[in-house]
Amino acid sequence: MDSLNKKGKMTPNFNTTPPKTINDMVTDQMRNNPCCFFCIMKEPDTSLRRSCLATCFNEMSVINRDDQQHVLVLSGLWNIAMAQPDDPEFISLGIFDCMVSLLEKGTNDRSWLFRGQNIYIPYYAAHVIGSYTMNKVEFAEKAVVAGVIPPLMELLRGKISWVEQRVAVRALGHLASYERTFEAVAAYEEELVRLTMNLASTCLDQVYTKFVGVKDENKRSKYHCDLLTRGVGGLEMENRKAEEWASQLQCWSLYLLNCFACKERSLNLICNQGFLVDLCGMWGGLVNHSSPAGVGLIRILCYSKYGRQNISESKQVLENLCHLSRSSDDWQYMGIDCLLLLLKDIDTRYKVIEIVTMFLIDLVELKSLGDRSNLGETITKTLLLDYKQSKFRIKNSHVLKALQQTWELKEERRKREKTMSVEKIEEKRVLVNLIKQQANHVFWLGDVEEAIKMYNEALDTCPLKLRKERMVLYSNRAQCYLLLRDPDAAIRDSTRALCLSNPTNSHGKSLWRRSQAYDMKGLAKESLMDCIMFINSVTTTTTNKRVKIPYYAARMISKQMEATWLFVNAKSKFTRSDDDYEISSNEDDHQLECDEMMRQMMMMMMEKKSIASGLSTIIEEPLIAKGKNWREMERARRRNKTAFNVMARSM
Repeated sequence: MDSLNKKGKMTPNFNTTPPKTINDMVTDQMRNNPCCFFCIMKEPDTSLRRSCLATCFNEMSVINRDDQQHVLVLSGLWNIAMAQPDDPEFISLGIFDCMVSLLEKGTNDRSWLFRGQNIYIPYYAAHVIGSYTMNKVEFAEKAVVAGVIPPLMELLRGKISWVEQRVAVRALGHLASYERTFEAVAAYEEELVRLTMNLASTCLDQVYTKFVGVKDENKRSKYHCDLLTRGVGGLEMENRKAEEWASQLQCWSLYLLNCFACKERSLNLICNQGFLVDLCGMWGGLVNHSSPAGVGLIRILCYSKYGRQNISESKQVLENLCHLSRSSDDWQYMGIDCLLLLLKDIDTRYKVIEIVTMFLIDLVELKSLGDRSNLGETITKTLLLDYKQSKFRIKNSHVLKALQQTWELKEERRKREKTMSVEKIEEKRVLVNLIKQQANHVFWLGDVEEAIKMYNEALDTCPLKLRKERMVLYSNRAQCYLLLRDPDAAIRDSTRALCLSNPTNSHGKSLWRRSQAYDMKGLAKESLMDCIMFINSVTTTTTNKRVKIPYYAARMISKQMEATWLFVNAKSKFTRSDDDYEISSNEDDHQLECDEMMRQMMMMMMEKKSIASGLSTIIEEPLIAKGKNWREMERARRRNKTAFNVMARSM
């Protein structure tokens, strides 16, 4: 275009460079200031914004310099992907191609990775991929076409650190969950399954030794600290967040394995006996309570013939499932499902029946559990399947006796009581209450064994329809067994009481008694879950706005929180100092961590269990029994050195 000279005359312009287009201007701007991504997002003109964004993604892929602004852009993309994972705009503009390029740089060029702020880039890139493939199979297909799987596999191999492994296994799990993209992931099947199994088994040790166990904050990876807490918070907050991430890393690894197991793929690898035992110790914990973790994978395996065969050969796995089936854990139903599947398979039934029968017989009066109705009837039918023929194949006399009692309770006694009139039932109710009062009186006199006999008589007399009365009798008898230091019998009776409660697992005294019994047996997780449910029952029944938790329950939770701490096994393995890490064995420091964790976890779990939000006081003074009963109990406790339960006063 010509220009005017000083005299106002037109002079020719010999510059032949063509004028810049919008894309050229955007490119120049991106080279000079990548942070304008945030300005682009505010652009009201849709076509201009899309053009600028496409250029932005393209430039991020090819720019080879170190610039902190790229990390800021990726951080913004991470936030958007988390908030709007179903928005197709970025997908259509090539965000997956951009993320693949960044991941390939990070995994292939170590010198580039450790310059400036580049170390943050692979984490954000993999997280963005995982978020956008979480819900939409269409997005997952585009991600596969863009080539996201090879760089994600590099991260899974541990090319950088456990932080990147966490987001890589998450993204791969989403891709493997869709039929249309599963085969693309399965191209790496054997390696991927082996890597993921190893990651699930060792990730807690890895996170502890490389981060949580490092007490000197100057020796912790700065970028790990920044990602965990966004640069806000000290060691305590970092440790809590690291525990949450470690649990997620383990649970997402199990989710990826689930995708193969539910298709009966790689079962020969997954059903390794050592790994099956490892699965028993994997649970989401209180920081990740929405994941079924290890038991979820075990249940998937129980749906296949091959899986059932291998699980039936592991006594440790069977016992773990049995304990879960008699707990107040949210995944109790999964434990029951696994045991029923094993019993229904004729090839595994007689391998497991002598172990599982002694647990399942306590659940035969269970009405419903979650969305499962008449679950007790299902358990009864499964246990008594081919009952007459089973008697000749079972050698254990205790198991035979238990099955006989179940038959008499659910079949013969039910038939006898079916024609019982209402008047007769009321007569029985009055008689049962009289026997119970006598048993209570004998109990307070200190003759616990005689009290048990009287509770037995009351239970034999009480009609099956009087579920509430039977619940109280079982619960009271459980208290007697506690005082006799017989935790197995106490668990058995308190479980039967909880099955009779309405809703299931809601009777506070039985929960507390079973929590103590599990504590006697060293089953910390089961004791913890019962104690939390007990606190739930205490706080939901109070009318005071200021909710108080009994001191004895708070002490139990504190004890079991420490025993079930996610890194408790890792700490026991690696409680030592070496040249690379200073792993402290200071018990006072760990106790402070556990106390803080207890407060945080209790608040979270009680919100989950719909406990009133007005919780303000964690510990209160011991509840004092009315009259002389408490004094008598205390004297008897000191004299006999038995653990009289504070709840016994309200039998």
